[in-house]
Amino acid sequence: MEGRKLQLTGGSTYVVSLPKRWVVDAGLKAGDTVFLETTPDGAVNVRPQPAGKAAARRKVFDEKGGEVREHLLRKLIGAYISGFGMIEIRFRPENGPFVRRVARDFCHLVIGPEIIEETRTTLVVQDLSDPSELSSEKCLRRMHLSVRAMLEDAILALKNRDQVLARDVAQRDQDVDRLYWMVAKQYHLAHTAPPGTAERPAESGIHAHRLVAKLLERVGDHAERIASTYEVLVGAKDLDPRLVKEIEVANVSATAILDKAFSALMSGDIDVANEAIDARLQHQKLIDGLSHHVASKKGEELLALGAIVDSLSRTASYATDIAEQAINLAVLEDPGSP
Repeated sequence: MEGRKLQLTGGSTYVVSLPKRWVVDAGLKAGDTVFLETTPDGAVNVRPQPAGKAAARRKVFDEKGGEVREHLLRKLIGAYISGFGMIEIRFRPENGPFVRRVARDFCHLVIGPEIIEETRTTLVVQDLSDPSELSSEKCLRRMHLSVRAMLEDAILALKNRDQVLARDVAQRDQDVDRLYWMVAKQYHLAHTAPPGTAERPAESGIHAHRLVAKLLERVGDHAERIASTYEVLVGAKDLDPRLVKEIEVANVSATAILDKAFSALMSGDIDVANEAIDARLQHQKLIDGLSHHVASKKGEELLALGAIVDSLSRTASYATDIAEQAINLAVLEDPGSP
């Protein structure tokens, strides 16, 4: 490493000379353009050409037969999240139908992968998604809108005895999972892809985004859990209208905390984040009252209503966790920090 002094020219422009050997080796000459890229640690990369697309990382799985569908599927999702752009599965001809079926399921479950090559003994999946087109922030915004709508619809399905809507909520949870896996993949790429390549996300706060994505994914799971109580509760002949109203109020409270926490995350507003956290206390009072009301029920109805109360409580808890991440990120990105 060698030091070079900055020179001030024109009263406002700083200039530093480049090593002659580097210029010659790069095939540059006076008047050519070089490309600069700043990195989160304060360094500056100088490139003779714009950053190109790195060769896709490849992961190979040998499928020997007898594997459970979920086991192979988890490995494929793990490779996707880890940032492997090419996934090759090798198998015996007799295992072809099983592998192809799981590979198709995998491509439907996540964003980007497509089967691009297929023989009697191999199958190759390539991730065609572009992180720059669907950033982690865009994923979070979509996840937030999805899970809050799922919460509202899950309660509405119970209130109106709408079985179609209840099933729709459960199906939407898969869309939330897809977005979560995309954010998780971008988090790994931010730590593994070469600096300056198109595959490496340039956005700040990716660590916080990954944590928030997991919290939103959990909220989606609880919305699905509420919707799953439909089969038990619709059989109740006299679902107490007052109890339904209390559940609605608790759901509105949980959703309001979630909205406020997410707004704080996107705006970097610490005051709004604190308001979301403080609102948790009042929400807990609603949960306590609802729990007392539910305790008078019996059998499967008690279990189903208990699951709803627990999910509404946990949703508010996850929302306050998001608010805490909003505060952490706002402090980290505060331009006034030395």
